[in-house]
Amino acid sequence: NDTKQALQVLCLDKRSGKVLWTETAWEGIPKIARHPKGSHAASTPATDGQHVAAFFGSEGLYVYDIAGKLLWKKDLGVLDSGFFRVKTAQWGFASSPVIYDGRVFVQCDVQDQSFLAAFDVKTGKEVWRTNREEVSTWSTPTIDVEGGRPQVIVNGWKHIGGYHLETGKELWKVVGGGDIPVPTPVVASGMVYITNAHGRYAPILAISTAAEGEFSMAAEESEHMVWSVTRGGNYMQTPVVVDGLLYSCRDNGVLTCRDAKTGEEFYKKRLGPGRTGFSPSGVSADGKLYFTSEEGEVYVVKCGREFEELAMNEFGETTMASPAISGGMLLFRTRGHLIAISEKP
Repeated sequence: NDTKQALQVLCLDKRSGKVLWTETAWEGIPKIARHPKGSHAASTPATDGQHVAAFFGSEGLYVYDIAGKLLWKKDLGVLDSGFFRVKTAQWGFASSPVIYDGRVFVQCDVQDQSFLAAFDVKTGKEVWRTNREEVSTWSTPTIDVEGGRPQVIVNGWKHIGGYHLETGKELWKVVGGGDIPVPTPVVASGMVYITNAHGRYAPILAISTAAEGEFSMAAEESEHMVWSVTRGGNYMQTPVVVDGLLYSCRDNGVLTCRDAKTGEEFYKKRLGPGRTGFSPSGVSADGKLYFTSEEGEVYVVKCGREFEELAMNEFGETTMASPAISGGMLLFRTRGHLIAISEKP
């Protein structure tokens, strides 16, 4: 970790791939070491069409306009993400910023003084900050504004929970599960889906978006926990909900389809030969699911209660990033390339 790095934000033309602008946010030797599978730019940038927020952990939060002009930057201190049982295992920061309604939200769960915060996207002024009694996590917050109660929902181990969007006040809390939470919370049809998998438990939790107070992971002990399972959750990948079905692909490539309302399992099938890991999260479009292995194999599965693999396409290059979908286009980030796939040129 003693090599000088340049952390950059790039803007590309979506149709041609031409680089429109490049801005170097920070240069120097990073304060914290990273995991071999990751980078010091592991967080995904966010945009609201006018601003672009890029978060580089200990190297700061940066907000640009869409022309590449730096509007403000903020040093949030040393954000040491690592395994709480082995303090020297520094794995790098990975939680991504979220922009909503004129604010940038960041989840900073680290080895010391974890917090959730909101900043004015135009000025960088801190709107609120809520301390969290939490060890390191690598999950990104989710914004939920349905049901008349806007909230920021976060994954965690000591503190899975929801916070009021305007004030940062804690609304509800669940303790337990996997002790290295990575997947982002998913909201669909009045339910919050939380999953993680490391240590004793690997739960999938289905929680009411109207939940209040602190409650148990066990569905029989709380009206707020609609259903839950203690095994079968994802370690790395964020699950996908499509048309009332919850799809969870684990890091070993085992894909499970469940009824999102009840938790009933419809199938459990392995993608690929079982010799590769699956770190990127799956995405869905046009009635299809796309799951990418670390070896750059993209498995296309038909949405539905019955398993049907439609295709497998190979990039031939290590792929650790989750794909994106925009305007009929699939965007994949491999180790060395950004690849755009579309029916229309």
